[in-house]
Amino acid sequence: MTNKASRMKLLAAGVLLAQASSLAWSQPSSNTLESIVVTADRKQSTLRDVPASIFAVGGDDIKKIRPTHINELLARVPGTWISRGNGQESLTAIRSPVLSGAGSCGAFQMAQDGIPLRAIGFCNVNQMFESNSEQAGSVEVIRGPGSILYGANALHGAINVISDPISDTSDNSIAYEAGPHDYNRIRATSSATSGAQGYRASFNGTSDDGYKRDSGFDQQKLSLQHRYSGDGVTVTSAFHYTNLNQETAGFVQGRDAYKDDNLKRANPNPESFRDARSYRLSSRIEWSTAIGNLIVTPYYRKTEMEFLQHFLPGVPLEENGQESFGLMTMLAGNSGKLSWQTGVDMETTDGFLRETQSVAAVGTAAVVGTIPIGKHYDFQVDAGLISPYAQLKFDMTDSDQFSLGMRHEMLGYDYDNLMINGRSRDNGVACGFGGCRFNRPADRSDDYDNTSAQLGWIHDFASGTQVYVNAARAFRSPDTNEIYRLQGVQNVADLDSENANSYELGLRGAISDLNYAVAVYHMEKQNVIIQDSNRINISGAETKHRGIEANASYSINDSLSLTVAATYARHTYEGALNPGTVQLAGLDMDTAPRVSGSAQLRWQISPARNIELEWVHVGEYFTDEANTAKYPGHELVNLRYQADFGVQWYYGANVTNLLDTDYAERADIAFGNERYFVGEPRSVYLMLGHRF
Repeated sequence: MTNKASRMKLLAAGVLLAQASSLAWSQPSSNTLESIVVTADRKQSTLRDVPASIFAVGGDDIKKIRPTHINELLARVPGTWISRGNGQESLTAIRSPVLSGAGSCGAFQMAQDGIPLRAIGFCNVNQMFESNSEQAGSVEVIRGPGSILYGANALHGAINVISDPISDTSDNSIAYEAGPHDYNRIRATSSATSGAQGYRASFNGTSDDGYKRDSGFDQQKLSLQHRYSGDGVTVTSAFHYTNLNQETAGFVQGRDAYKDDNLKRANPNPESFRDARSYRLSSRIEWSTAIGNLIVTPYYRKTEMEFLQHFLPGVPLEENGQESFGLMTMLAGNSGKLSWQTGVDMETTDGFLRETQSVAAVGTAAVVGTIPIGKHYDFQVDAGLISPYAQLKFDMTDSDQFSLGMRHEMLGYDYDNLMINGRSRDNGVACGFGGCRFNRPADRSDDYDNTSAQLGWIHDFASGTQVYVNAARAFRSPDTNEIYRLQGVQNVADLDSENANSYELGLRGAISDLNYAVAVYHMEKQNVIIQDSNRINISGAETKHRGIEANASYSINDSLSLTVAATYARHTYEGALNPGTVQLAGLDMDTAPRVSGSAQLRWQISPARNIELEWVHVGEYFTDEANTAKYPGHELVNLRYQADFGVQWYYGANVTNLLDTDYAERADIAFGNERYFVGEPRSVYLMLGHRF
């Protein structure tokens, strides 16, 4: 079906919905100046007090969307694209192309309740499945390095999954969902408060046999919260556990393979899998002092993962894990027109990585000869972080607020190689063709000291409109995989921290029934870490990122509302991608659509029934660095319905890819082949729930 035909059908459906009802109903506005957000300042603030671009997908929307993957939630966030891999895997783009490869995930901070899902230096591109976004109270996205309070891994932005809060009244529900390819999910939550004590327990478990052959996953997530409030102290403790057992399907290859009925469900890597577990325990202790409000948050975090790297010639098994103890502190106060926040974040982490190949590599004689059976890597890294920060806000007039923030980060790695140094086989025998591909550096220590800064200005107009300016300098330290997981002739990776200078101008406000926000940004990155054609990790590349983002919500009448998110952006190489070799100045970065967006038309049929029609657009993008090949982009239409029957029961239906469009979740070129993660065809998910 052509894109034009898809748009015409969507328009026709929208007209029918718009004419269908004028029942009295008022939808609460979201992402307005008065919206409460916590991601920017690590405490509750109104959006009007934040000189940055923040978008929150609220709890009511999450309950209506009932996402099977977090990309369904964040499709309505401008400047953001979560590219779905197989199962629960994903790659992230926030004011950036989709970033992949070792260490690329360090450009984004991904957290739950403000605690990063992974330690600095130990990220994973798929780490969002370690959050319980399915049962969140909200998911906030900060686009760009807009907050000094979240540290280095917010170079391009941050995603903060905020747990569903503890209820002051009894809140209990259970729901069952069913869908295609034996998809089954159960979600349950229970919350109440009695006197000074409150709790919430939430669980969801999913089983999915997978659209592609020999694929599927089983996933369980448990979130427990307890709150004590009394004697001037509030203590909120939380435990989060996730488990994922996934049979992973690899890319399909060949020109336009995602349209080929014989390849759509093919799985070229039926042996591949991913098993991952995560544990997080924290307590947020908050009380007032004579100086200000003090918040102390100790936490413990552990992750374990094993997966078969189906995208590499030898299909080796990777095992990795990390264990962290951390402490986040913040003291906040105000004096007249001046308010301030200051604190220190500290963390110590023990991490490990092993890579082992059990079968011979497939390919040319050089590939087979340099990628041997046996152990490739086995190392441990102890990491320590100390990071003080401070932020000041000054109300110069009733209409003008200025903010200034700084953070200094001291990060140290202590690396211990548990194998033979160099690029031999694990038994010390040399490989042919000049040596094995994998190179293990000798034991060493590395330290990184970086300072980030932010300057902001907000001006309120009498009309309810607000303009803001935000200038920030941010950074990310090299990841342990970039420094110690070397290849080829490289014995030492002497890498600098990536840094970025970002400038943003925003306008937001309300006109009658219309709420809107527009942001224009320009960001330049230096010392970008890449792997050159000789598989050597180097820093020194430069990229440029600029764009315009907009989101709006409009109440058409008492029962109809429309929300829109739109992005136009260019992400380009500056100079040589590989310094001194390939000149790519001015070319678009691959997997970086210039245009993207979504729109949702909501109809509240009655107080007990609602329906939403959604359109999602991903524009065309280049799939290679030289800009010689393109993916044409796609448009999807989704339909969601939910209704109550009686006081305690409710049901719903989601139809994803309503028009049954052929599309790819992601397209790229690797090892000379066009590769695609195939998008699923039209699918229907049914839900039945009970409140008690």
